[in-house]
Amino acid sequence: MTTRYRVEYALKTHRRDQFIEWVKGLLAVPFVLYSQPTGVVGDGTSIAKMSEEAHRRYAEIMRDVEMMIDDHIARQNQNSPFPSKLGMLVPTAGPFFTRLPLEAAFKYQDRKRYISCRRYVAPSFNDVRLVLNSAQIMAVTNGTLQLATFDGDVTLYDDGQSLEPTSPIVPRLMNLLRNNIKIGIVTAAGYTSADGYYGRLHGLLETIAESTELDPVQKQNLVIMVVDTRNGILVRG
Repeated sequence: MTTRYRVEYALKTHRRDQFIEWVKGLLAVPFVLYSQPTGVVGDGTSIAKMSEEAHRRYAEIMRDVEMMIDDHIARQNQNSPFPSKLGMLVPTAGPFFTRLPLEAAFKYQDRKRYISCRRYVAPSFNDVRLVLNSAQIMAVTNGTLQLATFDGDVTLYDDGQSLEPTSPIVPRLMNLLRNNIKIGIVTAAGYTSADGYYGRLHGLLETIAESTELDPVQKQNLVIMVVDTRNGILVRG
């Protein structure tokens, strides 16, 4: 069931990532041109050709966006006074810290999700987000990852719930700490005392405290960032 949090979030356009929405709009064009949303079942050859052509065009678009991000990164590193093409098309696009191999990431996700084979459902916001996530993972695994940040609600745990010791995400977070990777957790929960935040994250905090595998330095590599949405303040905990 869709939660009230998800519904309200989806209705607020200013809270949706405009870069992802822009990429989704680019992918909608080849979907309209190459998909065959007909009630009559066609022959397998035409559907396979449609899928192949859609895959080619989707990959080309991702490669073009990838090159625009490369240009955007080059300009930001040079402190160029002139905006990048991406900056002009998506004014809300901020700085990028790693290049994103979007074409390779799309091909990977397409093999898993069959995005190019769809005849009735265009590439969605979540499809694009997964491609971006895969591209980011591909980028950081080629180097040394130092920091991984996560949102709380609807990321580490369900909306309004807590991070329990039995959560399957806890061993994964512990593995990051064992590999000397710092973890940042960002939350906008408006508690007035530390007890509220401890209650939401107690599963991870207790596991870290009881761990005999982490050394004292690794145990301090967890940072909790509390966002005060009323005043726009970021508080470190």
